[in-house]
Parts: sequence; C-alpha cells; structure tokens
Amino acid sequence: MVGELTIVIPAKNEVAMLPRLLESLCRQDYSGMAQTRVLVADAGSTDGTVEAALGFRDRLAVEVVPGGLPSVGRNAGAKLATTKYVLFLDADVELPEPTLLRRALWRMERRELHLATTNIACRQGSFFDDLLYAGNNLMQRIGSFTKPFATGMFMLFDREVFWALGGFNERALFAEDYLLSKGVARQRFRIVRGRVLTTNRRFQKLGHWRMVWMFFKTMVHTWDEEYFLEDQGYWGEAG
Repeated sequence: MVGELTIVIPAKNEVAMLPRLLESLCRQDYSGMAQTRVLVADAGSTDGTVEAALGFRDRLAVEVVPGGLPSVGRNAGAKLATTKYVLFLDADVELPEPTLLRRALWRMERRELHLATTNIACRQGSFFDDLLYAGNNLMQRIGSFTKPFATGMFMLFDREVFWALGGFNERALFAEDYLLSKGVARQRFRIVRGRVLTTNRRFQKLGHWRMVWMFFKTMVHTWDEEYFLEDQGYWGEAG
C-alpha cells in the first residue's frame, strides 16, 4: 500500500489544532506514512498555521498549497494527488488510534470501496456534545444501508470515483461533504471501526439546537441540491 495515499487538510488559522492532527498522523502504523504527501490547503492563515505545518517536514511529507473554503481547499489538494486513494481530514480532528489509517486502507483495497469513513467523538465534550456526535454516528450507520453519509472530518475516497462524482461542489455553502457522499453507491461505502476526535467548537458557536435544526433541514432537502447552494450562515459563524 506504500505510495497509494494522499492526505488533504483544508485549514485557516488552525495553529492551535493542526499540530495535534499532524502528531497523530506521525503515530500511525501505516507503513507508507512517512512517504505519504500531506497537503495542507491553507486559506490565508495569519496565525502561524503554515509555519506549524511545515515544522513537521522532518517527520511527514507536508506541503502547503493554496486553499479557500473547505470544498475549494479539498479539491485543490485532490487535483495534486496522483495516488489511488485520497483522505480528506478536517484540521481540528486527530486520529487517536495508531491503526486506523492502515485498517481503513486495507478495507478500501479488500472490499474495492469507493468511500470509507469512521465514527466521530468529541474531545472533552459535554453530555450534549457527545449526544449529538452519537447521533451523527447513528445517521452514518443508517446511511450505510440507504444513502451514504460521511463528514469531511474523515473521508477516504477512491480518487477516480471522487472525480467521477465531480469532487466537492465549490458552490455549496453548507454540507458539501454530505452532498458528495450521498452520491456514492451504498455497496461501496463502509464505516471503519474506530473514531476520530474533534472539538465542540461548532456547537459552541452555533448552539446545539441550531445544529440539530440544520441537520434536520439537510435531511429534508436531501434531493434539493439548490438548498446546499444557499447561505445557511454556517461558515460565517462556525468557520
């Protein structure tokens, strides 16, 4: 599997979070980790994010490329990839289990999958934080039997399928990850055992009930692509 993976991380002013993710990548037992390109798609950070990322070049093949909104940054990184698989990670996650990446790639190869994701847990979250992420995990599980649902926190794609689906819709202003993942054939989608850890900052900025309401509206409008192109106020407040 060496040389089979490129990792893309969209980022903007993530100096407090990105090093945790990169450290967790360093701890992965995937044999090709040191040679895997890690593309940080930076959207004009002013807090030292770029310098923090490049500080890992002695342990990871980190490169910084121009980014933008998450969909723009992810596509920009994917355009530079030549590997069979592309893994999209959010800058505020970390992989606490050193076997996760290796197992996810093994599953992709063995099952000839188009997309794999994993569960999400909140680092030092409240009861309501944990409850909402548990709900997200449940919806991912349900989606594995109906219509695939994965978030940009961890999306491992077959690169050719990713582009066949059109990549991330750069016009989408909300739930661009769901908009893409629901186009994957459910037979080619799996949830890998394990989890990534993230923060509760989305809930802190938007509020738990508003996040629930936005999630509900996303499900209701699943067939209405125009809905995702409308500004739902997500990035302006939670970005």
